[in-house]
Amino acid sequence: MKRINITIIIALLGVLLGVLLTLITVKMAGFHKEFDGDYNRWRKLNLILQEVQKNYVDTIDMESMTDAAVVAALAKLDPHSVYLPPVELTESETELAGNFEGIGITFNVPNDTAIVLSPITGGPSEKAGLMQGDRIVRVNDKDIAGVKMPQDSMIRLMKGPKGSKVKITVNRNGTLIPFDIIRDKIPVHCIDAAFMIDETTGYIKLSKFTRTTYTEFTAAVAKLLAQGMTRLLFDLRDNTGGYFDQAWKLANEFLERGDEVVYMEGRQRPRQNFDADGRGFLRDIQISVLIDEGTASSSEIFAGAIQDNDRGVIVGRRSFGKGLVQEPINFTDGSGIRLTVSRFYTPSGRCIQKPYGDDYQYDIYERYAHGEMTSADSMKVDTTAVFYTVRGRRVYGGGGIIPDLFVPLDTTKATNFFINCNKKATQMRFAQSMFDKYGKTLAGIDDFDRLDRYMDEIDVAAQFLDYAARVDGLRPKEGEWEETVPYLMPQLKALVGRFSKLSDEAFYRFYLPIDDTIQTALKNSSVVE
Repeated sequence: MKRINITIIIALLGVLLGVLLTLITVKMAGFHKEFDGDYNRWRKLNLILQEVQKNYVDTIDMESMTDAAVVAALAKLDPHSVYLPPVELTESETELAGNFEGIGITFNVPNDTAIVLSPITGGPSEKAGLMQGDRIVRVNDKDIAGVKMPQDSMIRLMKGPKGSKVKITVNRNGTLIPFDIIRDKIPVHCIDAAFMIDETTGYIKLSKFTRTTYTEFTAAVAKLLAQGMTRLLFDLRDNTGGYFDQAWKLANEFLERGDEVVYMEGRQRPRQNFDADGRGFLRDIQISVLIDEGTASSSEIFAGAIQDNDRGVIVGRRSFGKGLVQEPINFTDGSGIRLTVSRFYTPSGRCIQKPYGDDYQYDIYERYAHGEMTSADSMKVDTTAVFYTVRGRRVYGGGGIIPDLFVPLDTTKATNFFINCNKKATQMRFAQSMFDKYGKTLAGIDDFDRLDRYMDEIDVAAQFLDYAARVDGLRPKEGEWEETVPYLMPQLKALVGRFSKLSDEAFYRFYLPIDDTIQTALKNSSVVE
């Protein structure tokens, strides 16, 4: 097929979206809606489309042209109004629903090979016999090890509808073992860790806002309250958001009756307020919210509500700045669009959404370049957009949530030895080698103090030095090891500890001493008196 001039396609089909929308009944916000519009606005284009179909010199794939038209039309809007083909739409909805259908494992790819961290309890992989430490080399007849396959592609190969069969071939201690696994529904948890830091301080790490977030959160909180928690460190770093209603429900647990959580407003959507009902069971709990440049959307709604109501302290770095309301519009072919219809505003009136332009997608890189990640003075603040919290504290607009306590990204601890180890993923591969040696013992340890002592007993530091030199040819220069140990050892223990029965809890607990954001939060319970 001859190449079709893309400019002509876009010009011709830029309104094809409108034509389609007049013909297709879509599902939106729990009810069905049919689009209508001004026929005269596109009559000429309809005629042109007919002529193209009848008379164009080459065969035309109308389906791909339709998709191109939709993408081109939405590209003229904001960065978050997008078209999702059937596969992407299904994956998006599945992840946020809090479950998916697949084989039920968590895995890592430290060096071009997928290594099973753990089979999900009760899942099909556990039932079939996959074990922690297995190296996945083949899915059905497709090799996935040693071929530099992206991790998301590996995931797609392993996922599939409930009841379907997939053959997983693993390398276990040098022996290739095939497993026939029947895929099933797998629960996806959004809380990575929940534990007590000290006698009164609890810690919860939330990765996303899924359909199950509120249920998981309240269960985790109940456990921590039973252990004496009076203060919570709620970690929303790198939480990209999800379902808005879940953020609203979580904020409601901390706020008094009538406290505003957030409001949304758009050109065709009148202002809609979302307030607390005063029935939350955490209204007397001190809270510190940890944020960074990866904190977005629903996470920013929660942080903004806590900050503007002077309910707690926000610690970290300026959040991403994604505050647009997307309305799902799904088509009968399984595809759909996410159309921005409103903006989110914090209770003080700040628009969460940062300005968008040609450099929107590169904003994080710009923050690095301008020094914002390492200096509070370099933080992008719109001083003309001044707002006030309930108690009269100044807060600023310009997009994202600006923390009460800024914590710079620490770049001073990076010795050459540490940098070179990171480049080669030496730490992750070392952790896997430690599992190969001590996996049976690690799998039986469910007490953190015992795990920490065991790490010292097997001399993780000495074994890492030997591994780095022997496998990767990396040796610290004089004085470099002493400088590197304070922050390398917690990392090594965290990676190895992940193979214990404590799993992610061990990972985050070992990181605590070198996590500057957590340490800052622990030292500053409040900025509001």
